[in-house]
Amino acid sequence: MIMLMGVAGSGKSTQGRLLADKKGYAWLSSGEILRVLVTGTRRQEMLKGKLLNDIEMIKIFDKVFELINPADEFVLDGFPRTLKQAHWLMDQVKAYRLDLTAIFHFKASDQVVKERLLSRGRQDDTDEAITKRFDEYKHVTLPILEWFKEMGATIYDIDASKDAETIHVEIMSLLNVKR
Repeated sequence: MIMLMGVAGSGKSTQGRLLADKKGYAWLSSGEILRVLVTGTRRQEMLKGKLLNDIEMIKIFDKVFELINPADEFVLDGFPRTLKQAHWLMDQVKAYRLDLTAIFHFKASDQVVKERLLSRGRQDDTDEAITKRFDEYKHVTLPILEWFKEMGATIYDIDASKDAETIHVEIMSLLNVKR
């Protein structure tokens, strides 16, 4: 499992697709999965920028992991988003259900990310939702990276302000070194 972490708009999905296409890996995007599977009131809340709770996310990803062959490498984009989700995911690794290859942390300025989000034209990319995502990312998600470091995970910081091809080449290079 190759994990891609970063605030919405940092390029995780672009790089996830590129990596999956180049290597023939499955690409599991939390955003895509949620847009397909979440309906009703929860979908309306999600479109306003509210994250699903830990129990909801874990149930969804538990089912998603049942659909793939965990022996095959895959790209995980945007999950986990909280420390509780990270603990659950590492429990899956410790139980040999999944194998963690590397974590890529996409870093870009708030301004770069906001411009990208507003230019893609999705309904859930409002100023209010973007501000909320920044806040949740900084206060909830960033501590996950520190925890993964404490757990001994390999984390690569990626300058996500660069163009997509440059970032892709960097990721491919880092993965080749890792193996």
